[in-house]
Amino acid sequence: MKKIVFLISAIALFIGIGYQASASEFNFAVTPNIPDNQVDKTKTYFDLKLNQNTEQDLTMELRNDTENEVTIELSVNSATTNMNGVVEYGSNKIKQDKSLKYNLKDLVTIQSEVKIPAKSKQSVPLRVKMPNEKISGVLAGGITLKEKKEEENKKSAASSGMAIKNEYSYVVALLMRQSTAAIKPNLLLQNVAAGQNNARNVIQANLQNPEPTYLNQLKVQAEITKKGSSKVLFHSEKSGMQMAPNSNFDYPIALNGAKLAGGNYHIKIVAYGGKNENGSFTSGKDENGLGIKYTYKWTLEKDFTIKDDVAKKLNQKDVSIKQDNTWLYLLIALLIVLVVIFLVIWKRKKQKHDEKE
Repeated sequence: MKKIVFLISAIALFIGIGYQASASEFNFAVTPNIPDNQVDKTKTYFDLKLNQNTEQDLTMELRNDTENEVTIELSVNSATTNMNGVVEYGSNKIKQDKSLKYNLKDLVTIQSEVKIPAKSKQSVPLRVKMPNEKISGVLAGGITLKEKKEEENKKSAASSGMAIKNEYSYVVALLMRQSTAAIKPNLLLQNVAAGQNNARNVIQANLQNPEPTYLNQLKVQAEITKKGSSKVLFHSEKSGMQMAPNSNFDYPIALNGAKLAGGNYHIKIVAYGGKNENGSFTSGKDENGLGIKYTYKWTLEKDFTIKDDVAKKLNQKDVSIKQDNTWLYLLIALLIVLVVIFLVIWKRKKQKHDEKE
């Protein structure tokens, strides 16, 4: 099994995001060379302001302090949002949202791999291009840099019986915009369906931010009832999430060991975003007992159906549900009774047969 750790290059993006990794975990280091058209020169990732139909050459400096040559694989991806409400800038299996008009990998030209000699530095060029039309908001993504492992090393690790293999990657965020004017985020509820997370039943509410801007400090309060009923069956609340521009994710509502039942349901979500001292909406209490203020508020509702066969299959796979084996115990008991009856009848017949002889 591979464990991949992404190191976001000093990126905050209005809330704290961080994965810590010591220098010993990498055989190379990356330093973006910040250009003059950087929006905020205190940031160590790329945040560029470009005119439409403009191309720009950028560079990153790679350093290898080891005694061996290191080969680095490079790739570009648009930012996505994972099921935990965390923005991802590296390579992953999350599908791009239908509202994403421009995929960053189509706007960035970079070599697929580069070799860095031992004890040396090397500059890696890349070219970015702003689309030939006026756009608002931000195009967001990242450049992933991962050390390429030799095939013999992979075979050696496999033959050694190692079950876990750590692979560490640098991900340098890349943001591009034509204007720094603020864009209002939005939150939409798309489909709702039953599913599983870590072999446990959940109801997944797909939330979408269709705007080209970050949705920060997202707080979600979700309730699920039977359609036409006010009794809350399942409840979930989570705060401190973030959504990438033009992205979606499946927000999970855990059933906490309860069985899924087929039927018609209703979900109500009250969501807040943009924590702000001067916000218009208040939710919850902070550590001082004061109301937490948010800039945005959404109330989202939707009816949905869970089919009986879907509920049955998911319940059978849910490791937190104690399976009812009453029928099996009854069957075993019945077989035992039948065996006993058979033995009694056989013994009586044998006795009668012996008496006649």
